[in-house]
Amino acid sequence: MEYGFSTAAYVVAAVLFILSLGGLSGQESAKRAVWYGITGMGLAVFATLMGPGQGNWALSVALVLAGGAIGWVVAQRVQMTEMPQLVAAMHSLVGLAAVFIGFNAEIEMVRIAALHAAGDAAGIEALKGFAQKVAHKTPAEINILKIEVFLGVFIGAVTFTGSVIAFGKLAGKVTSKAVKLPGGHLLNAAAAAGSLALLVMYFNGAGSWTLIGMTLLAFFIGYHLIMGIGGADMPVVVSMLNSYSGWAAAAIGFSLSNDLLIVVGALVGSSGAILSYIMCKAMNRSFVSVILGGFGNTTGPAMEIAGEQIAIDADGVAAALNDADSVIIIPGYGMAVAQAQQSVSELTRKLRARGKNVRFAIHPVAG
Repeated sequence: MEYGFSTAAYVVAAVLFILSLGGLSGQESAKRAVWYGITGMGLAVFATLMGPGQGNWALSVALVLAGGAIGWVVAQRVQMTEMPQLVAAMHSLVGLAAVFIGFNAEIEMVRIAALHAAGDAAGIEALKGFAQKVAHKTPAEINILKIEVFLGVFIGAVTFTGSVIAFGKLAGKVTSKAVKLPGGHLLNAAAAAGSLALLVMYFNGAGSWTLIGMTLLAFFIGYHLIMGIGGADMPVVVSMLNSYSGWAAAAIGFSLSNDLLIVVGALVGSSGAILSYIMCKAMNRSFVSVILGGFGNTTGPAMEIAGEQIAIDADGVAAALNDADSVIIIPGYGMAVAQAQQSVSELTRKLRARGKNVRFAIHPVAG
């Protein structure tokens, strides 16, 4: 009965998440889509708390309420122009959660292995939830679980430190310049190769220290990758980190045998990757270079700058528009935050009435 309820609730929640993602593609349906997502998440949390093998409901409810209260306070304090760094901060929490869940799974596997070695049948039968599932897995299934845990922790660790650095750059707390340690990409490659070697050792039973070592290397990779990207390119990086957080959730979903986590993680991971690709294409950037941390290139035709940027006040803008024959307006995120759409429309109407050629260009990120 419990399994049937959880499965049905997860299916409904997955459908709501899909409707939410699809609705966000249009302005008219965006508000309704947000409520789809809220309802789906509420249903998913309720079904998880009431699912088979669950316990500590009082603690779980207290933590949910505490997290919700913190989220409410943060959302009330954050300005609309600060939303990109808030999103980056939220991604870091998803990555850190994946790391914690992965290590919890490793602790459970070690404990269950000790029970099997001691022949403690009563102790094994007393296990609940995830631990009970692990206790009855075959050696082949345990090996698959190890790979899932390792990948979940690796992606989560990269997402965590990468998102923290992205938040710092967007918030002005970390230098916006592209900074790399001596060795550049070779350091990232060496850390990735070291993580792969630790995976082989972990798979062959070398112990939990290999998981810890990989986590430290992954923390470094996330830090160094994003530090090597300029602050102006952070919106695309945040989108890519969003994709990473989705794949981390999907990997952990396989570890926990949670179908909803797998579905939602795949949705977030694929949509984030697609959005990043679209943004890179619009900005004449290489999608692969985003993943490798080489996004902050400052050479090539796409980076050639003609003219000079000059600070100007409102009177200066009015004088420039009065003298110009051709005007190009590039709406960005600031216009939406200031709700200046009507003002821009009125300005366009007046300029065209005076015979000026007014055109609009789409910003590859903010547009």
